[in-house]
Order: sequence, then structure tokens, then C-alpha cells
Amino acid sequence: MDDEEEQQKLPDLVKALVHHLLSQNLPPNSPPLNPNSSHFRNSLRYAHRILSSHLTPSITPDAAAVAESIKRRLATEGRSSEALSFADLYTKFVSKAADVDNKWALLHLFNIISQDRKTAVKSQLDASGFLPNLTISDNNNNVPRRIENKGWSDGVVVLAKDPDNRRDIAFREYVKLVKEENDVTEEAMVTDVLYACQGVDGKYVKYDNENRCYVLLDSIRVSRGTAGMVHRLCELGVLFKKVVGYIEQSLGRFQTEDVGTVGQAFCSALQNELSDYYKLLAVLEAHSSNPIPLMSESASSVNYLSLRRLAVWLAEPMVKMKLMADLVEKCRVLRGGAMAGAIHLHARHGDPMVHEFMKRLLQRVCSPLFEMVKRWVLEGELEDIFTEFFIVGQPVKAESLWREGYRLHDAMLPSFISASLAQRILRTGKSINFLRVCCEDRGWAQAATEVAIDTGAAARRGGFGYGETDTLESLVDEASKRIDKHLLDVIYERYKFKEHCLAIKRYLLLGQGDFVQYLMDIVGPELSGPANTISSFKVAGLLETAIRASNAQYDDPDILDRLRVKMMPHESGDRGWDVFSLEYDARVPLDTVFTESVMARYLRIFNFLWKLKRVEHALIGAWKTLKPNCITSNSFIRLQSSVKMQLVSALRRCKVLWVEINHFISNLQYYIMFEVLEISWSNFLSEMEVAKDLDDLLAAHEKYMDSIVEKSLLGELSQSLYKSLVVIFDLILRFRSHADILYEGIHELQAKITESSLSSRDQQKTRKKSKDKSLDEGSWIADGRKALTQRAGEFLRKMEQDLDAITKEYTSLQEDFISQLPVQQHVDLKFLFFRLDFNDFYRRVVS
Repeated sequence: MDDEEEQQKLPDLVKALVHHLLSQNLPPNSPPLNPNSSHFRNSLRYAHRILSSHLTPSITPDAAAVAESIKRRLATEGRSSEALSFADLYTKFVSKAADVDNKWALLHLFNIISQDRKTAVKSQLDASGFLPNLTISDNNNNVPRRIENKGWSDGVVVLAKDPDNRRDIAFREYVKLVKEENDVTEEAMVTDVLYACQGVDGKYVKYDNENRCYVLLDSIRVSRGTAGMVHRLCELGVLFKKVVGYIEQSLGRFQTEDVGTVGQAFCSALQNELSDYYKLLAVLEAHSSNPIPLMSESASSVNYLSLRRLAVWLAEPMVKMKLMADLVEKCRVLRGGAMAGAIHLHARHGDPMVHEFMKRLLQRVCSPLFEMVKRWVLEGELEDIFTEFFIVGQPVKAESLWREGYRLHDAMLPSFISASLAQRILRTGKSINFLRVCCEDRGWAQAATEVAIDTGAAARRGGFGYGETDTLESLVDEASKRIDKHLLDVIYERYKFKEHCLAIKRYLLLGQGDFVQYLMDIVGPELSGPANTISSFKVAGLLETAIRASNAQYDDPDILDRLRVKMMPHESGDRGWDVFSLEYDARVPLDTVFTESVMARYLRIFNFLWKLKRVEHALIGAWKTLKPNCITSNSFIRLQSSVKMQLVSALRRCKVLWVEINHFISNLQYYIMFEVLEISWSNFLSEMEVAKDLDDLLAAHEKYMDSIVEKSLLGELSQSLYKSLVVIFDLILRFRSHADILYEGIHELQAKITESSLSSRDQQKTRKKSKDKSLDEGSWIADGRKALTQRAGEFLRKMEQDLDAITKEYTSLQEDFISQLPVQQHVDLKFLFFRLDFNDFYRRVVS
């Protein structure tokens, strides 16, 4: 029952609509319309024929688009209030008429009726009185009858079902409308567009220099759709002019400026792409000569060209031309690797067509760069006339070639080459030049040839250029591995790098004990004098004597020849100990490792170790002075007991202080010589074995130097400790001087006592012979013993006071030094504190 009601509902609605429309057109004071009249029945039948027709209007079946078109028309006619009312009604219609399928058809029908009622003349309407210009079939026959309407031009032709003439009538009406709207044929527009795509002005389309675009002449009249399509298609010509202008400008700069090989390759790639574009335009021009068939005609050939067909043909060239124009704009001020990197950024695109186009373009652009890379890693040649490679070189001395001769130019590094790969490329070519210039070696050529042979086959299989990152990395890695290995072999075997490092450790770092001890013994007297009185030639001779008197004489003569004496600049008051030093002559190519700054650090370490050795040497001399067999107390038997006690006390204090100082110096020297120098040397040897290139070797040696400097109190964080230690060294040397003074004073007293004893015996013999009773026996002797006793007491008392002052000062300095050790950052310095305070004697100082 519900279905039947629904089927009956639609005819009733149509009947009500027709009745309503006819009632609105009745004259005033006329009787109501009779639904059974012939006029009403004919109109209703005509409405049913229209609604049941299979013809559809040539519009998009989109209700929202039709509604938007109606609102726009009302707004342009100045009927804004009606446009708002229509929008409100449309919203209600959409929300409530959910079961209506073709909402767009109803809206279109209402729109046509509204336009027809506004423009139609009442005398020209048929019996319906309100419908548009229609072709109505007679009831008696099927011959269509067209009602002439000379005044209607903007309506729609609704055709009957007659198959004989409905298409012809529609096409003729369409052609008539097109001719009325356009002064220029579509063939002429296509021709002008093709001219514009080649950067040439046409008859109706001209280039506007001010706005930099192609425009239609104001004197011609074309439809808005045609003008918009021409404007969009002519954008290709604007882009074409930009690309061609860049190429011509670059070609002009080739003669006067350094455009660069990458820039030339870029222009060549653009021209190659434009050649395909020219071929397409030639094909399109051939098609444009064919006439465009009417819609009512069956085209004899499909090779005609309309604006819409041209848009399809130029869709892909438009994308490519936009890319090229964008690249031209971005690369106008770039060159070399920077240009290649900027182009590479545009290759990251999800469209396969764009990606393939950019890859093809980059393969040509990057070809010069990859050729430079290949020559650099295989031959060490840097032919970069236009400064476009990401490696730059500068003229330097041989010893600075590795560190300063070549560097990366980050601005020219393409983004498709990683920083690590660029570093490997730089090091490989640098190694070749180092072997060629500094080592005077040609063995690298064989290694490079092997790399070229091994990677040549891979390059032929996969290509060597942009997009072949694996092949590039394979070439660089293989070349780097072989050439770096050859370089290290030359450094180790031919130039004996390990032997020279060991020689520096033995002589500059005082690791050759017998040589150092003998050298200090023979140069000590010479260096004790003022610095300005010392002859460097004499000291050099003493150095040669020390070499020949120790096991150093068995070393390689080339190593011994590099060991020399160097007298540092001195000031007034400096002693020879303060300016004496040794230096090692590191020649090419070893001076790449042992640079001036490195040797200055070695010199600083040597000066510290030399001071430590001098203090040790002074303590040994003091012990020789104070040992029991050097001082005999038999000569003091005749002196008073108080003087003898003073002597014993002074000697005891001196020995106790010596033992304490010796404990400190011995442990400090053990720490420096073994826990610092030997362990650092062992680590350096281990890292030297695993070094893969010269950079690794330099890094290992730098780490070796840093370890020694930091652990031996010479680092920036240990300056306060070092200054305290220097003050302690000076105090120990003062102690040695006081010990010498004590020994000399005791020796002088011994001599006076011995002389006094001899004089006393001679006087006794003389008295016995003369038998002079008037002489007071022993008076002179008593007076001499008294004077000696007084003199010895004063001397010993003064020495005790000096020793007390030195002891007190040393205790204060040592406590200050030890108290700083636990707070040091380096862990080895904390172990030095443990060694110095192994029995917690100084624990109270720390707490």
C-alpha cells in the first residue's frame, strides 16, 4: 500500500505544480482555472513529456554547483536579498528532501523556467504560456514543430525525441553562440599559443614586458573560458623564455667570466631537455594545420589540435618547464658543488615522472664533479680552475702539507655526499700528495691502479655518477684503504717512525738512565755558572762525550745525529741549569707529526723532567756529603760535650730532612717515569698498531702527548700544583747548598783542630828541652781550644737555625702540595697521593 501511495504522490505533485504556474499567469478578475479544461490537460501532458525525456542538459550533475550558480547570478543582477532567500530555501530543501535523488535536476529546471519567464515575450509563447522555446510534437503526427523565438538567445534548447534533427539543431545553436562570443577562431588561438610556447609573439597574443606574461590584445573579443585557457597555456612560454634567457646569458658569460664546468653541464642538460620540447612543438604545429571539426561532423582524422587538446599535450612539458625555471632561478648565483646540491634538493619528489626527470638532469650536471672526485682519489690531482670542487688546496711548506695544504669547502659540498664520505675523499687525495711531495714515493701509483681496475668493472655495471652512491663509496673506500696502508708502511719502514718516537722518549723524556746520569755528572759543573758564560759548543762536546760513555753509542747514527743541545733565551741572573735543554731534529716527513708546536711541548716536558733529575742528582750529592765515612767525629773529642751534641743534632736534622725529601722525590720520580711515561708509551704503541691512516697516527700521538702533559702536572688544571712543585725543587736545591756549607764548615773545624793538636805537641817538646818552669803549661792550648769551641758552637748554632727554617718551609710546602692531590680531576694524581701518603702520615693535612 505504501508503494502505491508513493507512485501516486509524484503525478499529484506535478499536477499541482502546473496548476500553480498556470494560475499565476491568468488575467486579473478571471475565473479560477478548471483542471478539466483542454488548456490544463495539454500543459500537464507537455510537462510529463519533458520530465520523461532522456535528454539531459550539458551541466555537471552537482546540486551544490547549480545552487551556487543561481546565487551568483542573483548577486550579479543586484538581487542580493533574493540570493540570501534562495540560499536559505536551498538549505531547508537539502535537509528535508533526503529521498529526492536528482536535486540538481529540479534546481536546473527551476532556473530555466525563471530565466524564460523573464525574457520571453507573451505573444510568442505557446499554449503553455510560460515554458521556454520548445519543439512540441503534434498529437496527430510525429513531425516536430519549432516555435520561432527571435528575442530569446540565452535559454536552453530542449529537443524532442525525434532522432532526425535534434543534434543538428543543438550543434547549430552552439556554433552560433560561439561565433557571437569570439572574434577569433580557435585555430588562430592555437597557432598563437604555439608561437608563445616558443617565446615568439603571435597575431593576437603578445608578451607584456612590464608584467612578464603573455596577454591577449584588447581589440579582440573572446569568451572568458577561452581567455583563461590561453593565459594558462601561455605560461609555458613565459617559463620557456626564462630558461632560454638563462642559457643565453650563461653562454655569454663563458667568454668573459668563469661559469664553471658544472654550470656548463647544467646548461647542456637544459638544452638537451629543450631539444625534446622543440620536437614536441614541431609535432603540435603539424597537427594545428588540420581544421577543427564541428561536433556534428564526424572527424576524418584525429590529428587536429584544439585548445583543450593542446592543454593535454602540454601538461607534462609544463611540469618539466616549471622545474627547469625554478632551477634556473635558484642556480643563478650558484656554482660547482653548491649548484649540484641545490638541484639535488628538487629531486626529492614523490612523482615518478619528476624524479626520473631530475635524475636524468643531475646525471649530466654532476658528471664534472664525479670526474674530479675520481681523479682526486686515484691520482691526487686537483684541477679545479673555477673553484667549484668541495676540496681546495693552498701552497704551504712540506711540513704543513698534511694539516694545512688541503681542506673541505663546506659551501661547495653537495648534499648527496655525506660529511664522512667527504672526509674520506679528502684524506685519500691528501695521502697521495703527501706520498708524492713529502715522502718522495711513487709506490702509491700501483695501489691506485689496482683500485681503478677493481672498481672499473663495478662502475661499468652500475655506472659512476649521480644516484650511484654505492659505487662512489666503494671506489673511495678501496682507494683509501690501499693508499693509507701504503702510506703507513712508508712511514714505519722507510722513515722508521717508531724508532724516532722511541729515541725522543729515551733522550728528550730522559728514559735512557745511564746516559742521563753521566750527562748530568759532566755538565753539572759547567751549568752551575751564569748562563751568559756558558759555551754551547763546549756543552755540545760534553753531550757527545756522554753518548760515547753510555749505551746510547749503540743507537742508529742517524738518530744520534738528530740529538742536539739547545740553549734557551736567558735573562740576567739565570744559571746554566735554567737554559740548558736537548732538542731532536725531526725532518720531512716526520715533521708532519713532530711539528714545532709538538716539539715545544716535548721541550716543556724535558725542562720539567730535567729539573726533577737535577733535584735527584742534588740529593745524591748531599747523601755522599753526609754519609758517615765522610765525617769523622774523632777530631771533636777534645771539644766540649755541648759542641759535640750540637754537631750530632745538626747532622741528625740534616739526615732526617734528607730522608723526608728523598721519599717525596723518589715517589714523584717513580710516578713520572713509570706510571706516566711508560704507561702512556705502552698505550701509544697499542694505538699505533691499530692506526689505519695518518690521521689516526696523528690522533694517537696527540693523545700520547696529552696524557703525559696532564699526568705530569703540566696541564692547565694542574698549574697550581706545578708552581708548588717548582718552589719545592728550589727549596731542595737550597737544602743541598746548606748541606754543603755544613760539610765545609765541619771540614774546616776538623782542619783547625788537627792543626791545633800538632801545635800543642810541638810546644810540649820545646818546653821539655828548655825546661822553662816559668811558662804556664797548657795556657796557649787552652786558649786555642776555647776559641775553636766557641767558633764551632756559633757555626753549628747558625746551621741548626737555617735547617729549622728550611724544614719548616719544606713541611709547609709539602703539606700544601699533598693537600691539593685528592681534589685533582685526573685519577692518576690521586694515586700519587696514595703513594706519597701510604702510611697515612699526611692524612691530617687532607682532613
